[in-house]
Amino acid sequence: MKILATYLKPYWKATLLAPILMIIEVATNLIQPLLMVEIVDEGIKSGNVTYIIRLGVIMVGIALFGIIGGLGNVYFSSIVAQNYGTDLRTDLFKKVQSFSFENLDKFKTASLITRLTNDVMQIQNIVLAMLRVLVRAPLLGIGSIVMALTLNPGLASILLMTIPILALSILFVIKKGIPIFTKVQKKLDRVNTVMRENLTGIRVVKAFVRSDYEKQRFCEANNDLRDITMKASRIVGITMPVMMVVMNFSIVAIIWFGGIKANYGDMQVGQIMAFINYMMQVLFSLIMLSFMLMMVSRAKASTDRIIEVLKTKTDIHDTLEASDEPIKNGHVDFKEVFFRYPNAGGEPVLKNITFRAISGETVAIIGATGSGKSSLVNLIPRFYDVTEGKVLIDGKDIRNIKLNTLRNCVSMVLQESILFSGTIMENLRWGRDDAKDEEVIEAAKKADAHDFITHFPDGYNTVVGQRGVNLSGGQKQRLAIARALLKNPVILIMDDSTSAIDMGTEARIQSALKVLLKKPTCFIIAQRISTVLEADKIIVLEDGEIINIGNHSELLQKCSIYQDIYYSQMGKEVVWHD
Repeated sequence: MKILATYLKPYWKATLLAPILMIIEVATNLIQPLLMVEIVDEGIKSGNVTYIIRLGVIMVGIALFGIIGGLGNVYFSSIVAQNYGTDLRTDLFKKVQSFSFENLDKFKTASLITRLTNDVMQIQNIVLAMLRVLVRAPLLGIGSIVMALTLNPGLASILLMTIPILALSILFVIKKGIPIFTKVQKKLDRVNTVMRENLTGIRVVKAFVRSDYEKQRFCEANNDLRDITMKASRIVGITMPVMMVVMNFSIVAIIWFGGIKANYGDMQVGQIMAFINYMMQVLFSLIMLSFMLMMVSRAKASTDRIIEVLKTKTDIHDTLEASDEPIKNGHVDFKEVFFRYPNAGGEPVLKNITFRAISGETVAIIGATGSGKSSLVNLIPRFYDVTEGKVLIDGKDIRNIKLNTLRNCVSMVLQESILFSGTIMENLRWGRDDAKDEEVIEAAKKADAHDFITHFPDGYNTVVGQRGVNLSGGQKQRLAIARALLKNPVILIMDDSTSAIDMGTEARIQSALKVLLKKPTCFIIAQRISTVLEADKIIVLEDGEIINIGNHSELLQKCSIYQDIYYSQMGKEVVWHD
């Protein structure tokens, strides 16, 4: 909780003013019944109209003063709560942005979305309630008890019997509520997960006619959320009638015993009315407090989930010795690298990987699915850290290079071409905001994207739909390649990034890459053998190990796995002799 409390510090003035203004409102509420006693027992009893009017005007003035205090509390508490939520959500987002792939593997995407939205909202609401209800309820309750004791200590004993029953009801809510509201948030995560998967893969759902199955899956998750929410509501539903019954019996007891005292002359009618008023305020404050604690129960679950994210240590970060010296050449060395995904058992994904990529060299990596190709290139920008061994760039261990420096020199074109909402121009500039229009167009031409972009009515200002739905797979891949080239990287990684592009377009892109003025060290993962034929070096992977390294001619002579891949795709059979 200390972590979350720090978010109040920038708004300490408003945090302090809100309770002060609430104290003013509570004080006016406590004074009003005393004035009513005077009006009834003195003014009405004696028929003194002037006295009644004078006290009535005072009551109105005090009420207006209380309204000012209440409105001021609402204003300042809202400022604190809204800014609190904004700052917390911003820091959570920044924290997620700092996560390594290992950290992101731990938290599901839907869960992070829920934490950034619903969980933050729960805590924001509790901050607002704390500055209003949590200040008002105790002050009003304690103040009303003191005033009731002042009026008639004997009759106030009814309160002393009532409060323990109400307190037990509140404790019941706390004890039962926290575990259930934790489950509520988890069920909400599940609903978000199913919904996100369905909306993301809606085309696959329709293509495989699985709408009924997805509806059933969503209904199950939605019904689970409904059931657990209703269970939580039942706890509150049971508590509230108990509190109302206790309150009504208390009022009846006050009227009963107060009437007896009035008959004996121990109390005045106005005092009984004031006592009932104070009794109502005590019970009302306890009801408010029970609702507040119910909110706290739910917010406790949200708080734990948010703190879990904030306290998660980023596995990959800059060391104290990390250098920010720019990477100039792009020499890449893997030295006896082993890699295993965190918390994964069995054999390492990569085993004893050793090779060198010289500056400006094109290195192709081929192998069967699951051979470790993507895992290998993900180690270069430190998306994951090696388990054993070293990855060097320009002779430096990448763990001794600042992450921003390292990743600024690397451009990646991933298997799935991710585009963001905005125009094509904005997407291309995504890795380099200061790029001139001429540079953007040149990069698009190299990626063979300029022609199809200019065929759109709005050209480079064409708005890209959600996840690029208004573009074909090949068009998205070409835009992703152009975006990577515009960054002018020292190291370019293309992870099966031309799978949706026809061979003619791929050939034109490869030709453009060859004539780059500043040729990057290029790593290409490909399934098509035609993509890697002209690579300076081809690495053949199998089960996480390097089987052979060489150029196309060399591997075609000495590597049986490469021969099998080549012949299966190119349709040529040759009998090789030792």
